[in-house]
Amino acid sequence: MNPLVCIDHVAITVADLEKTCAFYTSLFGAEVWRDYAPDGRPAVRVLMLGGGARLSVHQAGNGVDLVAARPTPGSADICFRYAGTVDEAAALLRSHDIEIVDGPSPRQTADGRAAHSVYFRDPDGNLMELMAAD
Repeated sequence: MNPLVCIDHVAITVADLEKTCAFYTSLFGAEVWRDYAPDGRPAVRVLMLGGGARLSVHQAGNGVDLVAARPTPGSADICFRYAGTVDEAAALLRSHDIEIVDGPSPRQTADGRAAHSVYFRDPDGNLMELMAAD
């Protein structure tokens, strides 16, 4: 039996922590769960995105040692499952003037269901995907 249950959180490195957190707060209604601010300025902010999804946002050059070997803004590619339809996901992006870079495109969920996705980029150029099961 595989002992893994799920991915608990994903960390991204960003050029401007405040700008990126404002983007996810505006788009998804993300809530700040915790700030790590050893010198009074947030170096890492943990956002709760909904549905149990947690995003750890690291300011580039923050001095935190326990990070990827080469943390680089704009190097992530993350897929979020979307509760509504792919058309609703696309409408959400358009309502925030966010360019859809691909989709709706047919995909398959991790649990084997048919799905469709739309892709967009966050302020650092990370490729983000909203996947809606059919």
